[in-house]
Amino acid sequence: MNFGNLFGSMKKQSTVEDAPSHWIKCPKCQALMYYKEVEAKCNVCPKCNHHFRINADKRIAVLADEGSFVEHDTSLAPVDPLKFVDKKSYKKRVEESKSKTGRTSSVVSGSCTILGQPAELVVFDFSFMGGSLGSVEGEKIVRAVDRAIEKGCGVIIVSASGGARMQESTYALLQMSKTSAALNRLQQKHLPFISILTDPTMGGVSASFAMLGDIIIAEPDALIGFAGQRVIKQTVGVDLPKGFQRAEFLLEHGLIDMIVDRSDMQQTVGDLMKFFLKTD
Repeated sequence: MNFGNLFGSMKKQSTVEDAPSHWIKCPKCQALMYYKEVEAKCNVCPKCNHHFRINADKRIAVLADEGSFVEHDTSLAPVDPLKFVDKKSYKKRVEESKSKTGRTSSVVSGSCTILGQPAELVVFDFSFMGGSLGSVEGEKIVRAVDRAIEKGCGVIIVSASGGARMQESTYALLQMSKTSAALNRLQQKHLPFISILTDPTMGGVSASFAMLGDIIIAEPDALIGFAGQRVIKQTVGVDLPKGFQRAEFLLEHGLIDMIVDRSDMQQTVGDLMKFFLKTD
């Protein structure tokens, strides 16, 4: 199920792609700032440290060494096995997302170096159908893992997703086990998997590979969980702790390993890769 379609709070969040050409308003502290000022800080509010959502290209620029990223599997594109139609057909939704992002799926995968360390990098783009996990996205993750095993390097997955794609039903849900099995093969080869959770990481993504990292990193205040707060409250019938699906709460309760600012992410991931691969 695509939880990105259910949680209003996930859609109300401003992104830097929504910003006008000169000014942007922070949704957290309400400060009005010159866009270039925010962009210069890796699209982080200089007033309150709010991390704006960014697209896959900007995420890659933050993590990978300049000019090192080589994209793979660009020809993979979703099909419509169920001929799914709700308010729009699945085919129409894919075409709209393709027109919006210039991509055929919500995942960008490729090879790169991070502080000189070779890695297979997989990045979700929330702009494409809420970063939902479908058959193509699962296949790209598995192929990235296979390349890492062949090269003897690590895998980094940056999640920004509402969950499994409801338009593909069971085909999408199967990607949870498919990707988890691939990462188990990576573990058996003693190669690292670093999982980076950004706002939001929900549904079938959080319930599978996103929480299987050897190290699980989150950006500050990232929304991380399975179902939405309202759904959980209706199910359990009790009031829930404030901020229980935010990165800081998860860190306090041992569900993630660290929270890292975007500006420090490349250094942190590069150092972790050196540690796991025992390189200088």
